[in-house]
Amino acid sequence: MKSAIILGGGMVGVSAALHLRQRGWTVALVDRREPGRETSYGNAGMIQAEAVRPFPMPRDLPSLLNIATGRTNDVRYNLSSLHRHVEPLLRYWWHSAPKRHREAIEAWARLIAYATPEHDILIREAHADNLIRRAGYRVLHRDAASFDQAIKTAEEDRREFGVNFRVLSGSELTKVEPILRDDLPGAIHWLDTWTVSDPGALVTAYADLFERSGGSIVLGDAQSLQQTSTGWSVKTDNGRIDAANAVVTLGPWSPDLLHKFGYRIPLVRKRGYHMHYSGGASLDLPLVDRGGGYAMGPMAKGIRITTGAELTGPDALATPVQLANAEASARELIDLGKRAEPEPWFGTRPCTPDMVPVLGRAPHHPGLWMNFGHGHQGFTLGPATGRLLAEMMNGETPSIDPTPYRPERF
Repeated sequence: MKSAIILGGGMVGVSAALHLRQRGWTVALVDRREPGRETSYGNAGMIQAEAVRPFPMPRDLPSLLNIATGRTNDVRYNLSSLHRHVEPLLRYWWHSAPKRHREAIEAWARLIAYATPEHDILIREAHADNLIRRAGYRVLHRDAASFDQAIKTAEEDRREFGVNFRVLSGSELTKVEPILRDDLPGAIHWLDTWTVSDPGALVTAYADLFERSGGSIVLGDAQSLQQTSTGWSVKTDNGRIDAANAVVTLGPWSPDLLHKFGYRIPLVRKRGYHMHYSGGASLDLPLVDRGGGYAMGPMAKGIRITTGAELTGPDALATPVQLANAEASARELIDLGKRAEPEPWFGTRPCTPDMVPVLGRAPHHPGLWMNFGHGHQGFTLGPATGRLLAEMMNGETPSIDPTPYRPERF
């Protein structure tokens, strides 16, 4: 019987566990908390079929100066923690050059093509359709120049990748979202993206499906992973678990575990915050405010605002400056109501410097596999990369060429 320990209970880990279990493997999913409580819980709740371009680092001087001087809400940094990020940021900057970014787009778009189809299978099997809306989301632009450029890029993506969108003028936008003010240039409505009313609940639904299929979920310490004569072992609350294979799907914590086995995989760790608001107006669909550097959307707990990226230390206290800025910006557009929680949630997104996930067999340790580094799209891509990993582990012909994602590229 083929066996595996999956380390990490977010969307990526749960999806990989499900795909292996569907192939008849004995699978134990190990995490320190219940599935879907970390980064997978805190995202903007979108399965993004249109996200064919991973986010490059700006290379023009004005944009870099805006970040350095704190004049953009997309990115914020903590100066005392910046030394932790220098090396991966330099690599990220290098990979953001047009030719190398183009390579990342091609590798990324192949995975994105599988995002909604693979989610669709799991949503139906998990009876989670009540959490899903298949109506897209909108990207608001506050100035005409950025709106025009966004339309051009969207048209390129439609020609090359077949993504669907509709351009909304300012007046058309206020017809579909009457609560918005009516003096805005317009928005792009991405039509193929699906939205989720409770991201954590969707991960939980997939985890329940995994358990119903015969998989086991155990609380344990991923850092206790050890190589044995027959494979791999990990300590859990139920005692030691052994398997022939181990899969590292720990998101931003993956490199820390792999370091003890001699692997040095760089990550740009981007912290993000969210907060729910209730008692105010309600949006029809999620809205990304491009100029304000945040997303907001209707969720089970109210409107959720999700911020961009903060570069800080892993154990640093919350500094939700971006959230405060986003909240002020959102209140210019709609009646948000009151904060529904006493403190904001925050978590970390694991972004590789070349903007492509780490996916495949560890080069020097038989039976050790990796699946992490999905950046802002772990929630979107979990089922797609879970399938690809399961195909590789099961000796099948992979549905797409896995070469761009191989761990040994680092």
